[in-house]
Amino acid sequence: MSLRYGLLGLLAEGPASGYDLTRRFEEVLGAVWPAQHPKIYAELRRLADDDLIAVDSQGPRGRKAYRITESGLAEVRSWLAGANVDHTVRMESILRSFFFWLMTPQELATHLDREAAFFSTTAARYRDYAAAKDRGDFGDSLPTQSLRVAIEAGARLYDALAEWAEWAKAHQRSLE
Repeated sequence: MSLRYGLLGLLAEGPASGYDLTRRFEEVLGAVWPAQHPKIYAELRRLADDDLIAVDSQGPRGRKAYRITESGLAEVRSWLAGANVDHTVRMESILRSFFFWLMTPQELATHLDREAAFFSTTAARYRDYAAAKDRGDFGDSLPTQSLRVAIEAGARLYDALAEWAEWAKAHQRSLE
């Protein structure tokens, strides 16, 4: 259900095509809530059917740009203010950790090295993005300020996961 609200939130910034929204999801929301091209287009159809978005313009080859409607804006605002938040963390890295006991010590060490490197690299990418926001490279709009808050969460989470992978490697003897 969050894909719906992610799209509405992105369209609240301004009109966009399905292609633009797919790119924005990959760039901005991909690590938090991945969405594939077909799922985005299917959800756009549902949002249009529910009168939460409307076609803003049509271009060559049937390219449509959508805009959020007043009811769509009310819907995303209601979702944001709602008390029911799904706090489930769906991370394959954590799921795999339940079964580390099935790996050889060398396989586990190699795996944890890869995990630590991935998480550290991702955290650094978020910190670079945050620095660009802090310099004002993207302006100081309300969407930019909110994006900066989300980027900080991503950087901190990936830093913590990198530390976790290093900790797990240091404690792998107890996992043997």
